[in-house]
Amino acid sequence: MRTTSLLALSLILVGATVFPSAQSPAPKTADEVFRSLPQAANIRSYMQRLSARPHHVGSAYGKDNAEWMLAKFKEWGWEAEIERFDVLFPTPKERVLELVGPTRFTAKLDEPVVAVDPTTGQKTEQLPSYNAYSIDGDVTAPLVYANYGRVEDYEQLDRLGISVRGAIVIVRYGQNFRGMKPKIAFEHGAVGCLIYSDPKDDGYAVGAVFPNGPMRPSDGVQRGSVEDLATASGDPLTVGIGAVPGARRTPINESTILTKIPALPISYGDAQPLLAALAGPMAPESWRGALPIPYRLGTGPAKVHLKVAFNWDTKPLYDVIAKIPGSTFPDEWVIRGNHHDAWVNGASDPISGMSPELEEARALGELRKQGWSPKRTIVYASWDGEEPGLLGSTEWVEAHEADLKEHAVAYINTDGNGRGFLSASGSHSLERFVNGVAHDVNDPETGVSIWKRRQASVVSKGTADERKDARERADLRIAALGSGSDYTPFVQHAGVASLNLGFGDEDEDGIYHSIYDDFYFYTHFLDTDFAYGRALAQTVGTAVIRLADAEVVPFEFTDLADTVQKYVRELKDLLSKKQDDIRERNRQIADGVFAAISDPRRPVPAPKVEAVPPAINFAPLENATTALSDSARRYERALGASRARLVANTAALRALNAKLRQAEPQLIDAAGLPRRSWYRHLLYAPGFYTGYGAKTVPGVREGIEQARYEEAENEVVRVSRALMRLVTLIDSASADLETLGG
Repeated sequence: MRTTSLLALSLILVGATVFPSAQSPAPKTADEVFRSLPQAANIRSYMQRLSARPHHVGSAYGKDNAEWMLAKFKEWGWEAEIERFDVLFPTPKERVLELVGPTRFTAKLDEPVVAVDPTTGQKTEQLPSYNAYSIDGDVTAPLVYANYGRVEDYEQLDRLGISVRGAIVIVRYGQNFRGMKPKIAFEHGAVGCLIYSDPKDDGYAVGAVFPNGPMRPSDGVQRGSVEDLATASGDPLTVGIGAVPGARRTPINESTILTKIPALPISYGDAQPLLAALAGPMAPESWRGALPIPYRLGTGPAKVHLKVAFNWDTKPLYDVIAKIPGSTFPDEWVIRGNHHDAWVNGASDPISGMSPELEEARALGELRKQGWSPKRTIVYASWDGEEPGLLGSTEWVEAHEADLKEHAVAYINTDGNGRGFLSASGSHSLERFVNGVAHDVNDPETGVSIWKRRQASVVSKGTADERKDARERADLRIAALGSGSDYTPFVQHAGVASLNLGFGDEDEDGIYHSIYDDFYFYTHFLDTDFAYGRALAQTVGTAVIRLADAEVVPFEFTDLADTVQKYVRELKDLLSKKQDDIRERNRQIADGVFAAISDPRRPVPAPKVEAVPPAINFAPLENATTALSDSARRYERALGASRARLVANTAALRALNAKLRQAEPQLIDAAGLPRRSWYRHLLYAPGFYTGYGAKTVPGVREGIEQARYEEAENEVVRVSRALMRLVTLIDSASADLETLGG
């Protein structure tokens, strides 16, 4: 899209509307003018600077980046400061992986320099490949292959008669968060966990490997945290409180979110000799990767020695916090963030999201120079310590929880950016809002709106139900939030309505969390002209301006009600299917089906008889969702009828917005979710065994999945009460509007 300078338009900005000169007859809103300001060249230059050297937690360049961004925010007219937190951040001091039988092999555990890529040679500043928050360990044990290390993979091993008790498991990256892999392995009796990237998933089976292409080379390794993010995020020693200097800290050996067994990530080059040494039955076909070996399960004869030891140090975090004070509602905050720390150079993750945020900040500063001022206070954050466990955002939220309860309107997150289609997930009270934003931003490659391009993608690739919704529903559905980025503490701990936005899906790559995620790679294989970096800045900046300048906080509840009704249908179907499946399997056991089909030469144990899940009374949830739907429509009518009078009545407007800010917190329960009290949101959470992936109505859903049926029934009641709290709040707002309108 061709850009036009603000001065050339000769515009005078008043509030959210821009009044033109005689040469420009059509008035423009502030967000329309804003969308002309971001420059791809600026985004490119920010990335080049921020990713020039490794900048992990505690690194010299990480602090330097924070101070540079602080200076840029101030240069652009923002009030800005750095908030410091002190967190546990272990780094490796010893890593040993050896095949000790039947043959010997020592893993390299090293990513080689690539001659054409200059920053891969910054060896003295790079963190070696490791899993942060793995415990120290020194174990020698038989090796077992366990596919992706999911709960269902261990169930399959059990059916095949293979135990991992006392073994070291080797599992593939993918399908669940890496921190769940050692967690689940430990629960099944394993004593160590190796995690490797199979070329079938992100290596040569997908495309040419780096530097000839974008996929993972044989010695590339995915670093990453194995903190139990499904239980809590943030500093493992200060769960629930901000890790400010001097904060009370739990002893390391009492932390509940460190691993219970040692874990280490490895390349597929190092994994191949280990897997090739396995005997035992062939792995199921869907478990077989792309290495040129037979994929066997074990156990034996392969035996592995794994040793890892860490420096358990406390390191400083540097969160950069910048503000533009609001002119009308200064005590209402619109918050936007992306993290700045990386495992190594991190051009894609996270700087491809951080750079557009900086360009938004520059453009908003330019708007202010021309006379615009946001009605609400805008807060921009550059978080430190996201990679180890959402540390910077979580500690900030925990330290400022009372402020957020009083002032926060919404939080918008990004975390890296690519090329292609808009991805939007978040609180469903913001679903209509983000659809409106997407209608007004153009895709840089096709010229259609990013909404239309996303809708076309769903129609092209979605299920039958998804295609129907995309064609017939006024708003495209947005996904629920699980975990894995800095929205987590906002929505799921503090109850702040949140969005996570980004572009992607057109380019494959396999350099995630490796030394090859750098400026050279990004500018050769991803958003090479930064057109989608600019589109992200336009999209998020538009959302920020509209949230900041809306007279009425733009929450809408009919989409939320529709979504919750969909969740309830899914829960009923989940229980019904589980009942039917268990009944059928029990009948097959009774009829001798498994005994009759078993191969005598390769016997497999028959499954055990299970109790059929009991009925669950979903009526409280169904009644609550019906009430929410009715309440949402009433509010929509009341707001439409009274808007003119409302805008003219400052006291009534402030009172309404104060109520609306408390909408999302109605879905929070201070007691938290079962077995993980840090997570408080009753509609959205990361799965207990998936980590990143969202589980909707998690207390009920996981109660059914994990055969905790009494707990599931209790959670039905708890979620219903939360929905009715929200209904009461919305009805109160509607009643106020009806009085005003009358």
